[in-house]
Amino acid sequence: MSSRMRDAGQNLGVAPEFTVDPAMLDAISPSGDRGGIVLGSGLKGEPLTISALRSTPTRIVLVGGLYLARQVAMRAMAVGAWVVVATGRPTEWQVLSRAAGSRDGRPSPLVQIRRLSPVELPRPSEDAPLLVVTDGGPTPQDLFPPRSPWQTTVYVLPYLHPQAGATANAADLVLMQRLPAGQAELAARIWRLPPQMMRQLTTLKDDQVVALGRNLWRPLRLVTTGKEQQLLGPVRRGD
Repeated sequence: MSSRMRDAGQNLGVAPEFTVDPAMLDAISPSGDRGGIVLGSGLKGEPLTISALRSTPTRIVLVGGLYLARQVAMRAMAVGAWVVVATGRPTEWQVLSRAAGSRDGRPSPLVQIRRLSPVELPRPSEDAPLLVVTDGGPTPQDLFPPRSPWQTTVYVLPYLHPQAGATANAADLVLMQRLPAGQAELAARIWRLPPQMMRQLTTLKDDQVVALGRNLWRPLRLVTTGKEQQLLGPVRRGD
């Protein structure tokens, strides 16, 4: 797996270290291990962290609701990333601007909410990585493919669609919430999952996610801080 996940018992990669405003970190996210994004906890309660902001262009596919997508974006902000969201539903993403706050009476430049059209992106660097969120429905346009180091593009899929197979197959990491039986069957065809994994996708609870990658199948439970609950509400599968 290219995007690395690790837990207390197995080190699968070291996340790079970024600088971040301590107030933002305290406000919206649990602290990460050397800049990694704390995604949730394992079956035994151990913290699980993904190194999604790294020196290699990275693709992440999220199959599920807006809650998961916005939480991932907030936690990227908390470890010092610029976040650009290209979406057809901008009002649903304004919560990121509220989370980032303002500087000198102006919205924080760390967050940009854009329409679904090409725009010039901030130049990513090791000190200021870039997370681009493409929220363009089940068959997203590849408006901002990750072409440079320290850029990660996240594709938000409300559900699996056969025409999204190319996007899904190109992902370094896939995060899936509960799927109906038909979509679980499609997931099994796309990623060649055995029957027991396909069935598990249909039985996930609202706060459960499966992380899928090369040689990776990891169920986990989403963990939400008090501040995140104020901004996003309770953990849920959809919106």
